[in-house]
Amino acid sequence: MSIKLYGYWRSTASYRARIALNLKGVEYEYVPVNLVNDGGEQHSSEYSRLNPAHLVPTFVDEDEDIILNQSLAIIEYLDERYESEHRLVPEHLTERARVRALAQDIACDIQPIGNLRVLNALKGHFEASQDDVAKWAAHWIALGFDGIEKRLQTQAGKYCFDFDVTLADICLVPQVYNAQRFNVDMSRYPLISKIAKNCNELSAFELAKPENQKDAI
Repeated sequence: MSIKLYGYWRSTASYRARIALNLKGVEYEYVPVNLVNDGGEQHSSEYSRLNPAHLVPTFVDEDEDIILNQSLAIIEYLDERYESEHRLVPEHLTERARVRALAQDIACDIQPIGNLRVLNALKGHFEASQDDVAKWAAHWIALGFDGIEKRLQTQAGKYCFDFDVTLADICLVPQVYNAQRFNVDMSRYPLISKIAKNCNELSAFELAKPENQKDAI
């Protein structure tokens, strides 16, 4: 198969890319990269040639001879290359900017602080306990969700932006998964919870869930 996605089942960035591939109807081979075993397969020489940053996901399109990292770049590439019923980034200038802004609230401000390498550094370099690490992750997710919940009050419909699934929803749902993993009180976020529920009723989101991946533990 010419398209491959290297990822980890519980990586929210990999999760985003899987959702987008499913929404665009693109067939691909999922190649697991275990971020934990033996110090992490992302540090292997073979994987480092694909992604020198030692992160997931990595998207490979052999037909186009392209290798991409960064989930948002991968998703926009898919959206522009493949026609489908789902336009993930709106064509209208203002709406496009709004969708990207909310996606970046999550992908740039919330998720990186709870990245596995950050959590490992808290334990390895600052002697944080596992409970401290979980509280750290939950704190930053909740802080980000506080702002997003308020923004959604003026723009949400069935999904983050009215009744079309966009890049914003693709970023939101994996972050809700992470929030639940770290025991964030989601009752504080009724709009976020409703949107995540609506998205997860779509097969593209269901198939992309971490627990449905072949490398899930």
